[in-house]
Amino acid sequence: MSTIRKNILNKFYLVAAFMSLFLVVIGVKVFELQYIKGDKYKKLAQEVNYKNDTVFANKGNVYAADGNLLATSISNYTIRMDVMSVNDRVFEDNIAGLTKELSKMLGRTPSYYERKLRDAKKTKNRYLLIARNLGYNDYMKMKSFPIFNLGVFRGGFIAEQRTVREHPIGKIAERTIGYNDHRGGAGIEGAFSEFMLGKNGWRLKQKIAKGQWKPINDLNEQEPEDGKDVITTIDVNIQDITHHALLKQMEYYEADHGCAVVMETATGEIKAISNLGRTSNGRYYEKRNYAVWESHEPGSTFKLASLMAGLEDKVVDTSTIVDTEKGKIFINNRKVEDSDKDGYGKISLARVFEVSSNVGIVKAIQKHYDNNPEKFLKRIKQFGLDKQTGVNIVGEGKPYIPSTKDKSWSSISLEWMAWGYGVSLTPLQTLMFYNAVANDGELIKPRFVKELRVAGKTVKKFDKEVMSERIASQTTIDKVVQIMENVVKKGTAKEIYSPNFSMAGKTGTAKKWIPRTKNKDGEYEGGYYSNQKYVASFAGFFPVKKPKYSCIVVIHEPSVLKGYYGAKVAAPVFKEIAHKIYTSNPSSVQMVTDSVVSKAVNKDYNKYYEVLSKYKTIMPTVVGMSAMDAISLLENMGLKVRFSGSGKVTEQSVERGEKVKKGTTVYLKLS
Repeated sequence: MSTIRKNILNKFYLVAAFMSLFLVVIGVKVFELQYIKGDKYKKLAQEVNYKNDTVFANKGNVYAADGNLLATSISNYTIRMDVMSVNDRVFEDNIAGLTKELSKMLGRTPSYYERKLRDAKKTKNRYLLIARNLGYNDYMKMKSFPIFNLGVFRGGFIAEQRTVREHPIGKIAERTIGYNDHRGGAGIEGAFSEFMLGKNGWRLKQKIAKGQWKPINDLNEQEPEDGKDVITTIDVNIQDITHHALLKQMEYYEADHGCAVVMETATGEIKAISNLGRTSNGRYYEKRNYAVWESHEPGSTFKLASLMAGLEDKVVDTSTIVDTEKGKIFINNRKVEDSDKDGYGKISLARVFEVSSNVGIVKAIQKHYDNNPEKFLKRIKQFGLDKQTGVNIVGEGKPYIPSTKDKSWSSISLEWMAWGYGVSLTPLQTLMFYNAVANDGELIKPRFVKELRVAGKTVKKFDKEVMSERIASQTTIDKVVQIMENVVKKGTAKEIYSPNFSMAGKTGTAKKWIPRTKNKDGEYEGGYYSNQKYVASFAGFFPVKKPKYSCIVVIHEPSVLKGYYGAKVAAPVFKEIAHKIYTSNPSSVQMVTDSVVSKAVNKDYNKYYEVLSKYKTIMPTVVGMSAMDAISLLENMGLKVRFSGSGKVTEQSVERGEKVKKGTTVYLKLS
C-alpha cells in the first residue's frame, strides 16, 4: 500500500514540477512581451489596425489672362455610415429624421433609405455607402443631418475626401490646359506640374472589417497645402470664338482633325488655341494638341518663305514676269500643276503669289537657285523655319528642312520645297514665321504663360522673348504684306474679303503623303501622295496696318465631295475669327496695350489672397468681390455660404470684424 502511495506522490510531484515550469515559462514570456518587446508589438498591432491615409493637396489653379478660371481642383466627397457605431435608441429616435433629409438631397423615398439602414443594422454593416461625388456644400449639409451630426463615433458618419480637376469653361482648350495624372503630363499642367503640386496632408484611419478603414476624427491630422497658380495668356472670349468657328467648319466638311491658333502680334502671347479630332461617331473633341505636336507638309503657305528668299537675295522682284505656261510643267518627269487647268500665262511674281501658282513659284526658284540650293536653304534658316519654337509644352514636333547633304536630297528637292512639299512644319512654327512678317520682321517666341503666382504674389514672369530681331529687310516685309493683303482682296482668298476690316494672309492646299506600310497580309501599301486626302490651311494677320493678331487655321482631310482647298475650307474660319474679334472688341484690335485690363485683374486677384491670409476667425469684407472668389474665401475659413442673385457681392449678413466660428452660415446678396 505504501508503495502505491509513493508512486502516486511521485507522479503528483512530477506533474506539479511540470506545471510550475510551465507557469515560469509563461511568466517569462509575459514579462518579455510586456517589458522587453512590448513597444515592438504595440507598434505592430497599431500598424495592423491603424494607418495614415494621404489627403492629397489641391493643385494650383490655371487662369486665363482676364482672370477666368481655366482649371481648378474641387473637393469631392463619398459618404459612408458605420451603422454599428450608433446607439440603438439614438438610431430608433432619429432614423425618420435622417431618412427624410436623405430623401430631400438624394432623391429616393424616405422608406427606401429606412429599409437600407435597417438592413445594414441587421447585417452589422460598418461601411454602408450613402452617396458619392458630393460637393463641399452638400457634404457640409449632410454632416448636419440627424444621427450624422453626432460625428464619427456616435453617429457613424464617414466622409472620404478626394480632389478632382475641373475645367469651368468646359472642354475648350482642354489639351493646351493639359493634365498631369495617370495619362502622363500634357499641356500647361504637365509643363508646370512641380510648381502646381501642393503639399499633401494625412488622416488617421482605423481598420474596422473586411479590409475597410474608418477615419478616427472628423478633421485631418495634417491639413494639405494647396499648390501654386499659373496665369496663362489665353483670352476666354477669343478662345470661345476660335473654338466654335473651327468646330462649325470641321463639322460641315466632315474633316478628320484640325486646329486654329490666335497670337498677339507684338508680344507672342497665344490668345486662343483649338485642337479638334473626330471620333468614330462623327463628333469632335480635343484629341491631341495638333498645333504644337503635328509636323506636316504645309503646301502653299510655305510660298511666303520662297518669295521672301528671292526678294532678300534680290534675284527677283514683285514685278518680275514669270511664264506659268498652261498651268503644267514637268521637272525630271515629275508634274507640277496649278489649280487652274488653263494656267495663268505670263504674270508678275506678285500675281503668282496672289493666285498661288505652283508653276510660277517653282520656275522662279529653279531659275535662280538650281545651281546653288545652299543659298536658298540659308535664307529659309534665317527665317527661323528650321527650329522649334521652344514653347513650354511637352511634345512639340520637330521641323524638317532638307539639306543637300541628306541621302534623300534629289534633283527635284529644291523645286518641291518652293511650293511647300518635302518640308515639314507644325502649325505653331508656321504661325511664328507669319507673325514675324506682321511684326516688321521681329521673330518672337510663342508664349502660353504670363506668370506664376503664390498666394496672389508673382514669383516668376515670362516676358516677351525675341528669337531674331529681324528676319528680313523692311523693304521685303513691306512688299510681301502688300501682296498678302491682295491675296484677300483679289487673290485665292477673295471670298473672305470684307470692306469693314482688313486682313492679309496666304491660302494653302497640300496633298497628304501616305507612308509605305505593311497591311495585315504582309503586303506593302502606300508611298504616294493621295488624291483623296488633303490639308487645307490659311495663315495671316489683321488688321493689315499695325497688326494686332496673327492667326493660322489648318484642317486635315476635309470631305473631297464638299471641298478641300484652303480658300474654301480654312480661310472662312480665319475670317470669322477676325470678324468676331473686331465686332466684340474693335478697340482691342486697333490698340496694342492691355495694361488697364491687366491692372484690374491683378487688383482683384491680389485682394482675394490679401483677405484670405489676414482673416482666420474674423469676418472679412467681401462686398465688391466676385461671387466665385467670395464663396471660395469664406468656405476656406470653414464657413457655410448661402447666396442669392449673381455677379458681385453687394451685401453680407455678418458684419466685418465680427468673430466667426467654423460652421457659421453667411448669407450673401449678389448684384
